[in-house]
Amino acid sequence: MKVLVVGGGGREHTLVWKIAQSPRVGKVFAAPGNAGTTAIAENLNLRPTDIAGLGKAAKEKGIDLVVVGPEAPLALGIVDHFNSLGIPIFGPTKAATQVESSKVFARNLMEKYGIPCPKGATFSSYSEAREYLQKQRPPVVIKAEGLAAGKGVIIAGSLAEAHKALGDIMESKIFGSAGDRVIIDEYLSGREVSLIAFTDGKTVLPMVPACDYKKIGDGDQGPNTGGMGSYSPPAFFSAGMTKKVTKNILLPTVQAMAKEGMPYKGVLYTGLMIVNEEPVVLEFNARFGDPETQVILPLLKTDLVDILMAVVQDKLNQVKIGWSSEACVGVVAASGGYPGSYKTGFPIKGIDSVDRDVSVFHAGTKLGNDGIIYTDGGRVLTVVGVGKDMAEARQKVYRNIGSIYFEGCHYRKDIALREIDRIKSKP
Repeated sequence: MKVLVVGGGGREHTLVWKIAQSPRVGKVFAAPGNAGTTAIAENLNLRPTDIAGLGKAAKEKGIDLVVVGPEAPLALGIVDHFNSLGIPIFGPTKAATQVESSKVFARNLMEKYGIPCPKGATFSSYSEAREYLQKQRPPVVIKAEGLAAGKGVIIAGSLAEAHKALGDIMESKIFGSAGDRVIIDEYLSGREVSLIAFTDGKTVLPMVPACDYKKIGDGDQGPNTGGMGSYSPPAFFSAGMTKKVTKNILLPTVQAMAKEGMPYKGVLYTGLMIVNEEPVVLEFNARFGDPETQVILPLLKTDLVDILMAVVQDKLNQVKIGWSSEACVGVVAASGGYPGSYKTGFPIKGIDSVDRDVSVFHAGTKLGNDGIIYTDGGRVLTVVGVGKDMAEARQKVYRNIGSIYFEGCHYRKDIALREIDRIKSKP
């Protein structure tokens, strides 16, 4: 069969890599893909949001399955379009994608159906939001309502910071129309984790949990990014906790969406805070996480295409998913200046010199006409290692990432370190 993966980041390179391993798959296409996908797929020069163009290409190429990576095409209704063409596609409809594209929709859904979430309030008026903020005790969490490439949540440690964040979002429109409405939430203290699940609208099968790092600098310093690294699985998140989240959050959410007339199929990403052993939803996403996908899919033992097709065909209850008991660590190498302004077009050296058991998933890369790989984005590469335990996986990554070089390259040095320290400190 022929599979088309929509998107061009590290998540999509990982999806292409895993899908290409399936004996069911004869050819993989990526739109637009990147320099990494060229080795295992045919790249199509189409933007992920060019839904009509993607539909036309899928018909011409005889695509049997489309897998959507990023949120923007989902929010624009790519699934609805492909359904109308009769081409199997993995992902939620435009209406169902509102769990991510509208934080207000997600908040209202959780409150209506008793799904645990932080206490907060929604505002479309800047002056009313400012007035509410004056009565809050920091830290507080300010969330832009719409899609903001994973950067629309600001944790403010003081009222001055909170007012600045509010002004940036609602007045200066740093996230565009995504900031037309905001949610001001209480700040929750605990352990943060992502639990992502496959669902066909009835059955829910969770993946292994993962933890990601949003801040640009070591020790969680500096501004938010799309994610600077991740690891899986965290030891504090037990099999019992996975069952609890599935029963109290994932299943009720999927059932709520069905009751609302928006059956949810695809991947449901739940960003959680574990507060006194109780899971609370910080956010939902309507797709695979990035950079979590880069550390989750290397641990998947079941054929990914079997799972994707079971979701599309409403047969997920017939699938059993197997996971490796190993650990996985991924570290993002970013362009100088990211997440602010940065330059691209620098040659990347050393990718070929990494150990054979280490994966390099490309994100912001481009293959030049001269055969050289150049930087082409903020997050450039994710270097991933799998090991018998977290320490071994982490060691593999950091032993290899230093041999990769491009001008301005920087990465966090502390990915998964807290997990290893936590394990060491256990009596």
